[in-house]
Amino acid sequence: MVRKLKYHEQKLLKKVDFLNWKEDANLREIKVMRRYHVQNREDYHKYAQDPFRARMEAALLGKLFDMGVLNSDGRVSDVVEKVTVSAFCRRRLAVVMCMSKMAESVSAATKFIEQGHVRVGPDTITDPAYLVTRRMEDFITWVDTSKLKRTIMSYNDELDDYDLL
Repeated sequence: MVRKLKYHEQKLLKKVDFLNWKEDANLREIKVMRRYHVQNREDYHKYAQDPFRARMEAALLGKLFDMGVLNSDGRVSDVVEKVTVSAFCRRRLAVVMCMSKMAESVSAATKFIEQGHVRVGPDTITDPAYLVTRRMEDFITWVDTSKLKRTIMSYNDELDDYDLL
């Protein structure tokens, strides 16, 4: 024989559903199923373990790492937390030049870029908002005809007589 529950015990038990546990039917899952009209719960879980989704997730994380937006190959939760506007701003050419000590400040680097003193690979860049990937970081140099390059080379005693022409 089970005793009758007291009032406060009844109120506590109203909040607990012993048939549907939290792992089985969480609130987010229900909201997504309602929003996108997914009728079977099995379809929702099938997508969560789909190999195509896993491949696309890995490709997205790899591209964000190659762009320099993420610091390491991480998880999908890193996309929500770490892919911000400031992450893209840190990959701008002027900021990368400042980080690699080619310029003292971002504003000075912006002036150099706008004046046409900087090239990335073979192309002269005049847009300070140019997005630099990890692979392109090593190819940021001064334009051959730049007076800045000549000044730096003479300071380092690397200026050749042929360069004076």
